Amino acid sequence: MAERNKDNLVDELVGYDPLGSDPALQAALTRAQALAWLPGLQQHARTVGSAAFAQWADQANRHPPQLQQWDARGRRIDQVEFHPAWHQVLAHYRAQQLIDMPFAGAPEDAASGRWTAWAAGFYLHGQAEAGSLCPATMTTAAIPVLRKEPALWAQIARGISSAEHDARDAPVADKTALWVGMGMTEKQGGSDVRSNTTVAYPLDAAGGGRGAAYRLQGHKWFYSVPTADAHLVVARMASSAHDAHALQAPLACFWVPRWRPDGRRNSVLVQRLKDKVGNRSNASSEVLFDDAYGVLVGEEGRGIATIMEMATITRLCCVLGSSALLRQATVQALWSARHRQAFGAALVAQPLMQSVLADLALESEAALLLAMRLAQAFEDSSAPGQTTALAWQRIMTPAAKFWVCKRAIACSAEAMEVLGGNGYTESSALARIYREAPVNSIWEGSGNVMCLDVLKALQREPALRDALWQDLQRMAADDLAMAQALQRLHTQWQAMAQDAWAQQAQARQWVQQLVLVAQAGLMRQHAAPAHADAFVASRLGPHAHLGVMGAFPLAKAQISAILGASLQLQH
Repeated sequence: MAERNKDNLVDELVGYDPLGSDPALQAALTRAQALAWLPGLQQHARTVGSAAFAQWADQANRHPPQLQQWDARGRRIDQVEFHPAWHQVLAHYRAQQLIDMPFAGAPEDAASGRWTAWAAGFYLHGQAEAGSLCPATMTTAAIPVLRKEPALWAQIARGISSAEHDARDAPVADKTALWVGMGMTEKQGGSDVRSNTTVAYPLDAAGGGRGAAYRLQGHKWFYSVPTADAHLVVARMASSAHDAHALQAPLACFWVPRWRPDGRRNSVLVQRLKDKVGNRSNASSEVLFDDAYGVLVGEEGRGIATIMEMATITRLCCVLGSSALLRQATVQALWSARHRQAFGAALVAQPLMQSVLADLALESEAALLLAMRLAQAFEDSSAPGQTTALAWQRIMTPAAKFWVCKRAIACSAEAMEVLGGNGYTESSALARIYREAPVNSIWEGSGNVMCLDVLKALQREPALRDALWQDLQRMAADDLAMAQALQRLHTQWQAMAQDAWAQQAQARQWVQQLVLVAQAGLMRQHAAPAHADAFVASRLGPHAHLGVMGAFPLAKAQISAILGASLQLQH
């Protein structure tokens, strides 16, 4: 390395094994008894860590999708052209059979660890290319909703679970593999889906119903992956074609394919592609429904409940995606610091830089442990009587999305600073990570929405609140700082419960502390003692500091242990 780095320039790390170099991820797979999936995940890791995959990721983001609304003769086609690298990335994800891994087989026949194995595969992929996780997320999240529609599911099941990638723009019946998107957001409402004005009118004069065909009129301000083979769309369900009160009708969920059953292109008109800060490889659009064909899925008038079943999984994906970005930012910072000289010594040997790197590594490990605990909760909650798992799923998922997604933004900027000016150029993977990081905080509900959802879950489901509280108390039993932090949380919650204004006003601070207590407990359970001690002291102790990275004074031995274990390369 000394010969190769005689000019003191460090290329970003590629051609490595992101699973083999991550002890915390390996341990999570072992704990979840997910080792049956290990050989496939190891191959997956070697591929996404390869120089070839890094080039695909770079090309897919450097050459974003382009909208072609019309063909050469003026016919409306609304096609989106992608760089070939985008399809190579999607094809690899498909080949890992990650799309339906959490749901494959009946629950009683499923081997343990499916959700953790899937989460690990998702996390590994997200470290290399994040935009492709958008169609992957929505397709996986749609499965529980679509499986409740037997007639529709019979037509699409093979395409959803296919290990192939079919890039053709063709009717569902002609495709070997299917991608599913979702359409909720409208410009007048944003996260407030209840303000939607898109209306679905029954095609049958006798009225509609579950599985019936409708025509949709309206718009969606953010319509992710417009080239997906179908979208789940929230719209108001009119009672008839002439319903005078359609804009006050209840919301429902509809399956809106890109092509109609008769082989004609559906009337979902792509107005433009969004020019986003990050997530450049993926197409997001604004669309109009001009009597678009759709089929009612879920119960009549329960569109929010139906789509929220999907959104719960997409929120977990946001936590995993942000954890992946945080991990990759930390890896690149560690790699650069190990091989760059500054002030007469390796950068990683400088005490102040060591403090920053150790803090990044702690943040990354705690994010991973929380994400994997949530994945396990999703698996366990499918069994009867699993109140604690349900509590983690329903309460801690939005809480984790709020906090981990925020931390990924701050930490990616800190990691970029480790690389200095080289990290601030568009040729740097850190620049892409930095631009990518905010999307997970915004998508599927902003930070405020997540905190409000935590409050709602705590208020409406006291049995889950008590189960979570008991589990956190168990985790804090032998840790004074954790126990004190948990008591402060409990006292504050009781006070907030008496004042609705204060409850909302203090929600961010309270949810932040809730996540930190949970992360501290998981670090105590699963991390090395030096890592857990450092995390608890810096996040929950009397001198805790949650501002800039490296501001909390860790002991020299702690820092050495953390940095030595965080990135274990075999060369």
